[in-house]
This record gives sequence, C-alpha cells and structure tokens, in this order.
Amino acid sequence: AYRETLTQAIQVGYSILKQGGTSQEAVEKTIHVMEDSPLFNAGKGAVLTADDTIELDASFMNGATLDAGAIAGVQHVKHPISAAIAVMEKSPHVMLSGAGADQFAQEQGLEWVPSEYFFTERRINSLKRVKEAEQRRQSAVEVATDPYLVQQRMGTVGCVALDQQGNLAAGTSTGGMTNKKWNRIGDAPIIGAGTYANNATCAISATGWGEFFIRSVVAHDISALMEYKGLSIEQAAYQVIHEKVGPLGGDGGIVGIDSKGNIAMEMNTTGMYRAHINAKGELTVKIYKDE
Repeated sequence: AYRETLTQAIQVGYSILKQGGTSQEAVEKTIHVMEDSPLFNAGKGAVLTADDTIELDASFMNGATLDAGAIAGVQHVKHPISAAIAVMEKSPHVMLSGAGADQFAQEQGLEWVPSEYFFTERRINSLKRVKEAEQRRQSAVEVATDPYLVQQRMGTVGCVALDQQGNLAAGTSTGGMTNKKWNRIGDAPIIGAGTYANNATCAISATGWGEFFIRSVVAHDISALMEYKGLSIEQAAYQVIHEKVGPLGGDGGIVGIDSKGNIAMEMNTTGMYRAHINAKGELTVKIYKDE
C-alpha cells in the first residue's frame, strides 16, 4: 500500500513537470496525495497529541526566489502544504501558527475541515499504546523519568522537484510526534531545518527526530556544504545525516535533488519510504535502506 501510494503521488508530480509545470505545483500536488492518505503522518493520517488533538505543520520553499512559507499547529486545514504556500505568496510573513494560521488559511479560501476529519483508528490506537507505555514507565521508575520521551516519530511526508525551467522547490508536511505535549513544533515547518531550496545548490526535505534536525539545521547545512565546500549532494547529505545528526543521537533522513537533477535519499535508519522519478519517467520506489 505504501509503494502504491508513493507511486501515485510521484506520478502526479511527474505529469505536471512533463507538461512544463512548475516545481512548486509539482511539490504541492504530490504532497496533497500523501496528505489525503491515512498511511502517512500528515493530513488525514496525522498522529495525535497527548491532549487527543491534531496539530499539523508544513513548510515550502521556492529555490528561484528563496521565498518561503510555513504553518504550525493548525487543526482545520485539509492540505497544510497549501497553507504554507499561501503564507509565502499572500502574506508578509514566513511562519504562522495555531488558530491564527487556521484563520489565515480560511480567509484564503483553502479547504477547511472539522478536526475529526484527520482522526484514524490506527492513530487513536497508537496514542493509546504510547500512553500506556508512558504510564508503565512512570510507575516503574522514579520521578526523574521524563514522560515526554515516550513518543513515536514516523511518517512525515516531503517532496523536492526540479522543473524544466531549472527551478527547484521543496515542501514538507507532518502531524509531528505521537503524544507530543505543550504545542511542540518539530523541524518540518522550520525553514533551513526540515525544508530548504536554492537554485544555486539543491532542494531538501527532511524527516526524523525534529529536535536534532533543528539543532543541526539539516536542510540548509546540506546546501551550505555544496555551496561553500563544493561537495556533491550525495556527499553533503551523507556528511550531515551520518556525521552530524547521528552522533548527536538523532535519527531520520532526507530526500534531495540538486540543480542538475542528481538526487540524494540519505538516512541513518533501517528504512525510509521514498520514491524518485527522472526526466525519462524511470521510477524508483523503495522502503528499506538496503534496497
């Protein structure tokens, strides 16, 4: 099911690019497919917070202009990635959060849904299991135990694209961590951490343990290594994920494409749902690291 949905999503973006469409549109519409799928931790399939609510984050960056937009903690926007793009295009700001971000999206005419739309039985059960594990830890360990650590991190979606005009774009969308507390915000909506695009170098979308990706400024660091040290996208991605994020204790990965169409899908985990399609329409879909 994951492979089928990834194939469907990437074919949507490829069709747009093949017809001369922009990388921005390709990224947005590709992410829509994944936001509409209950398989991923974004949109319809988002994980639940400790308060049994949904808080969605997303960001987008245009590599040609370096314009960017992001939203955090929204609860009613059906397609958070579109809200992030609207912030970029129709506001003087880069990031909006919470009720204000929801209000802005509604004023822009974006599709608005009740929060119940996002709930799935799978994610409800997942939160229940995590809370039960948290309770067991609290009863078995002294007060020093931090319940915040009992969480799950998986399923953030992202897309990067290079169009026929040579413009790069990157977007990321997520529900964050299962059982997250205190309106926690991860790397997905942080420009430079979870998302970055620059025509001079590359477009990057990240997934993983957000706190470490924020501290390592992962997406921008990959671009910077390419710009300042002349590394390839593969070399830069490897160095950041394995030599910077990993030693700090963080896990996750990135998908990236450079200005010449070279790709990187780097991770320090056992797998990462990912797909790539080139200008010839040759499709690659992978789950495990060693595929």
